[in-house]
Amino acid sequence: MTAFSTINLQLPPGKSIFFASDFHLGSLRGEEGREQERIISGWLKSLREEAACLFLVGDIFDYWFEYKYVVHKGSIRFFGQLAGFADAGIPIYYFPGNHDMWIRDYFKTELNAVVSRAPVSFNISSADGTAHRFLVGHGDGLGPGDSTYKLLKVLFESRLARFLFRQVHPDFATRLAFAWSGQSRAANNRKGEEAFKGNEKEWLYQYCLEIERREHHDFYIFGHRHLPLDLEVGGNSRYINLGEWFSPASRLPYGRFDGTNMELRYYR
Repeated sequence: MTAFSTINLQLPPGKSIFFASDFHLGSLRGEEGREQERIISGWLKSLREEAACLFLVGDIFDYWFEYKYVVHKGSIRFFGQLAGFADAGIPIYYFPGNHDMWIRDYFKTELNAVVSRAPVSFNISSADGTAHRFLVGHGDGLGPGDSTYKLLKVLFESRLARFLFRQVHPDFATRLAFAWSGQSRAANNRKGEEAFKGNEKEWLYQYCLEIERREHHDFYIFGHRHLPLDLEVGGNSRYINLGEWFSPASRLPYGRFDGTNMELRYYR
C-alpha cells in the first residue's frame, strides 16, 4: 500500500486555500515575460486577504538551478509577493516539478516554504468540523507509461548530475537549460500532448484511480499536464489539474478551496 506523508491543516473561518502550477517563469522573454510576471503578481496580491495558505504545484520556473551563492535574475515582483505571504504568516507549500527539480533550500530559508518532491496527503479541517483529504503533487513521472522520462528523472535528480552541472558557468548553463526546455515544449506541441487524450490515456487520471482503490482522497490536485481538468474519480473523488499560465491562449486557471467547495477558477 502506498504510504504518503500526511500534513494536517485547520482552515480558519472566512479563509480559503489556493492552488496554482506551471507558470514557467522565464519561458517568455522581454515585455511578454514582464507582463506574465505582473499578471501572476497581481493574482497573488489579490489573494492576500483571503488566503489561509498557498500551494505552488511545480514548474513555477521554466528553469531553476540552485547554486550556493548565485540566484537567478528576474521574477523580483513574484518573489516580492511570496515574501509578503511569508511575512504575513501565510504558509507556502512548494512541489518542485520537472523544470524546477533542482531546488535546494532557498525557498525554505527565504520564504519558510515547505518543499516536497513527492505527493503529500493533506487532511484539511474546516471551522464547521468537516474534513477533506487532498493528495497534492506536481505529477511528473506518476502513473503508467513514460518510462524514458522516469529514467531521465532519476539521472537528473542524482547528486552526480547536480555536481557536474554546478561546474558549468551559470551564464552558459542558463542558456543551455532554456534552450532544452523550449525544445521540449515545442516537441510536446507538435505531438499534440496538450490535448485531452481520454480517461484511459490520461496517465495522471489513471494514477488517481489506482490510489483511490487503495486509500480514499476527496481531491487529487496536480499540475504538469498543462491542461485544466476536473474529472470524477470513482464517483466519490475528483481529479483536478491546474493547467498553465504561460501560453497566450491560457485562461489562467487556479484552484480554490473554501472549506466546502473545491473549484477550478480562472483569473482575468
